[in-house]
This record gives sequence, structure tokens and C-alpha cells, in this order.
Amino acid sequence: MAPMNSDRRRWTGPGLIVAFGLWLLPASGSGAEALRVFACEPVWAALAEEIGGDRVRVHSATTAHQDVHSIQARPSLIAKLRRADLLVCSGADLEIGWLPVLLRQARNPGVQPGRPGNMEVASLVPMLGVPAALDRARGDVHPRGNPHTQMNPHNVARVANVLAQRLAELDPEGRDAYSARQADFSSRWSEAIQRWEKSTERLRGMEIVTHHLGWVYLADWLGLEIVAHLEPKPGIPPTAGHLAELLRMLSQRPVRAIVRAAYRSERPSLWLSERAKISAIVLPHSPGATPGTDDLFGMFDAAVGLLLEAAP
Repeated sequence: MAPMNSDRRRWTGPGLIVAFGLWLLPASGSGAEALRVFACEPVWAALAEEIGGDRVRVHSATTAHQDVHSIQARPSLIAKLRRADLLVCSGADLEIGWLPVLLRQARNPGVQPGRPGNMEVASLVPMLGVPAALDRARGDVHPRGNPHTQMNPHNVARVANVLAQRLAELDPEGRDAYSARQADFSSRWSEAIQRWEKSTERLRGMEIVTHHLGWVYLADWLGLEIVAHLEPKPGIPPTAGHLAELLRMLSQRPVRAIVRAAYRSERPSLWLSERAKISAIVLPHSPGATPGTDDLFGMFDAAVGLLLEAAP
């Protein structure tokens, strides 16, 4: 899989002209200008590259080591979105703190909600954690459900199907290419899911503690039981009092692991891990989150492997 574009280098003079020219280069041998895909999260950027190949130029607004709930709507992101042909985001208000600003400032009619160039994952998959009632006193609750849908590979498969159709709609000349790449990805992905599910049968019923609500879809897929969270309420940082309560609970319960994402502080989970004698593990929630997770397959390979190590 080709690496995602990087904005780390700053070019001036002739270099800037070269960089701009590369952004406008046509897809390899197609004679058509490459589609520019703006993904809110690295996981959807990786999927766009799997399906789009050299007919797309993909940019991820965030990295695997950023909390996507709270990033800044930087001018560089506004400029990228202004030129984008397709916007792919998790949705369900995950990016509510910055995406509306980008959409407003970019003034790109093609990627506005309801347009073919706007693709929201939350509208394509079964949502978990939809609250029965809205109450801000319960913390950062998402009204439409838990937005961390990528942690079930069956959801990724659903999104891949729609993504191939959307790319073909925006780039009709590439329809056959997108269809072929989607079919190839679907075949490899289905084989991987069968392998993951066969190897994780013994994980069913395994109890874990998570830092945040970001692992609901993974737990639902593998049959894990989430018994507690380090956050006293969603989006509220762990407190000493809450951690002490968890320690008392864990002394009476056979929990196998404390799970967090790479961008979360390690201090609460390590504090609890040391005292409760329970493994604290960092599971990849996105490609690039942990070593060896350069693509979607590596992301799930690593997550499954770490959970199996913690299993009884």
C-alpha cells in the first residue's frame, strides 16, 4: 500500500511549484486528474488508498497519536479540504469540534453534507451505544451512538463497498479500476476476518477495563466484556477517587487486561495495572498507532495478538 501524503516538509520558491504540480498530477496512465480524498482519520485514509490506488491522492487530517475529538481547524487543513473531491469521516459528532469549521471555511460545495463528495461512516454501519436519553451530566455522550466503528472489521468491509461506489461516481473513468481493487481487498479482508475470528474464539467472555468508550465495537465483535472504564464519565479524565474504586472492584473480579489507545495518557492504566496485577496494553485503533500497524491488516493483526497474549 502506498504511504499517505505528508505535510511535514515546507517548500518555497521552485519547490512549491513542484509540490503543487504533484498534487495535480493525473492518476497513473489514466489521463484523468487524480481524485483528492480528505480523510478525517488515518483508518479511512488507509482504506481510501486500498480502494483508490494510484487514482487517488489521500490526506489524513489527523494522526494515530492525536485525539480526534479535539484537534484544531488549522489553515493547512482548510486549504486541503478546499481542494478535496471526497471527504470521508467517522461522523456521529466525533469531529464536531473542528469539522464544521473546516467545512464552513473551505467553501467547497462538493464536500458539504448531502453531496456525493461527503461520506459519513456512521450512516453506513449499525451503530452501538445510542443513548436512550440525552443528558450532558453523563459526560461526552454522542447522540447518534458510539462513533468508533472501525474496530469491527465487518464495518470496514461495509465502508469499503460504499467507498468504491462513491469513487466511481466521482471518477466514472476509473469505475473498473475501483471495482477491481475493491474485489481484491474484499477477498483478502474476508480471509483475514475468518482467520481472526477462528483464533479469538477463546476470548469470548474475557473481561477487560478500557480507558475510554472507544473499544465497544471490538468487544461486540470478539465477545469481550467491558466491566469498567478509567474515565468516570465519557470524556472526563480519570480521577484518583475513581481509580481507587476500580482497584477495590478489581480485587474481587478476574479482569484480564486494561486497554487504552496510543494517544491516551499511560499513567492511569499503569497505576491500576501495577496495583491490581493486571496487564495494561495499548491496542491499535488506527494504522500507525503501534509498531507493525502500517495498514488495516496490521492494525487488526496486532490488536488480536495483544488480546490473545492477555487471555487466560
